[in-house]
Amino acid sequence: MKDKIIIYHGSKNIIEKPTIYGGKPTNDYGYGFYCTEQKELANEWACSDNGDGYANEYLLDLDGLNVLDLTSKKYTILNWIALLLKYRIPNGMSENEEIVRKYILDNFLLDLEGVDVIKGYRADDSYFSFARDFIRNTISLKQLSKAMELGKLGIQIVLKSQKAYDQLKYINSSIAENEVYYTKRVARDFQARKEYRNTTRNIILDNNDLFVMDIIRQGVKNDDSRIQRNVSK
Repeated sequence: MKDKIIIYHGSKNIIEKPTIYGGKPTNDYGYGFYCTEQKELANEWACSDNGDGYANEYLLDLDGLNVLDLTSKKYTILNWIALLLKYRIPNGMSENEEIVRKYILDNFLLDLEGVDVIKGYRADDSYFSFARDFIRNTISLKQLSKAMELGKLGIQIVLKSQKAYDQLKYINSSIAENEVYYTKRVARDFQARKEYRNTTRNIILDNNDLFVMDIIRQGVKNDDSRIQRNVSK
């Protein structure tokens, strides 16, 4: 990543000075300030229901910060799922799902101690449902990896430490019109779900593909060569 980047936070409010515990602990990666490098996405995130919102713009100086880039080849999509299962625990999990959750947490959860910034997928409702299908053993690892490319949901930048907040400079805020961007947000989600249904039906599985129960039965670990390293283009 560049030393300095422009990022945006979509919100119902103008936020000049975000605080480290201003969000919810049940967000994708726990407490943090969730942003994107794409202003259009921030506009959509600001319009989650009725009423206009704001795309708050910031300059983030990454110099000296420890950045965990989940999109790099060092990590896998299972590392991302492990973080979701730690912070966004699905409601009404079955006994088998609880077994899956424990195995993934035990073997693929990354240590966030000392991490200042996380770069990774954003688990909007549609994408969280894709991850849930994988946990339920209804889609394979290959199908899940392909699904994450759908709908162009984008990558989020999450500030996790006070050090990162100290290196964040507020620039300005612009109005995100609900009439425009809520419609775009719904359309993006609808398109992702539509393409997901088509993709999961059309992918041809092979002997090397893994379902989550295969991963558990075969004792697959984080360093296993069968798990694709790069989780984004």
